[in-house]
Amino acid sequence: MNDVKIKSFTDLKIWQAGHKLVVLVYKITKSFPKEETYSLIDQMRRSSSSVTSNIAEGFGRNGYKDKLRFYYNAQGSLTELKDQILIAKDVGYLNDKNMKLLVDQANTTHALLQGLITKSKQFLNHKS
Repeated sequence: MNDVKIKSFTDLKIWQAGHKLVVLVYKITKSFPKEETYSLIDQMRRSSSSVTSNIAEGFGRNGYKDKLRFYYNAQGSLTELKDQILIAKDVGYLNDKNMKLLVDQANTTHALLQGLITKSKQFLNHKS
């Protein structure tokens, strides 16, 4: 039985995984060319931080329908980031090691987010 009390969005495993992804994105994009500062770097940082921001905002909402809207927004931002990771790799900004780090963390985050969405949908359907 799981006795962990979730008091804050920072207690959520999904938020923790997403936060790790944001930190990785910030660290890895520091090595991108300076001319990418206001394009790919900015896009990757915004989409990664949008994942955790939407999870936090969803956590703060009362109804599961409202929560789900933000969790789906997080999923959209995560998918956007996955595309940007592929772009960064294909234009030569990511080496294999950093690509693997980002993809692995993005996939972990995605799996946890899917679990949160599934569980939230069950609560929503149970209350309906």
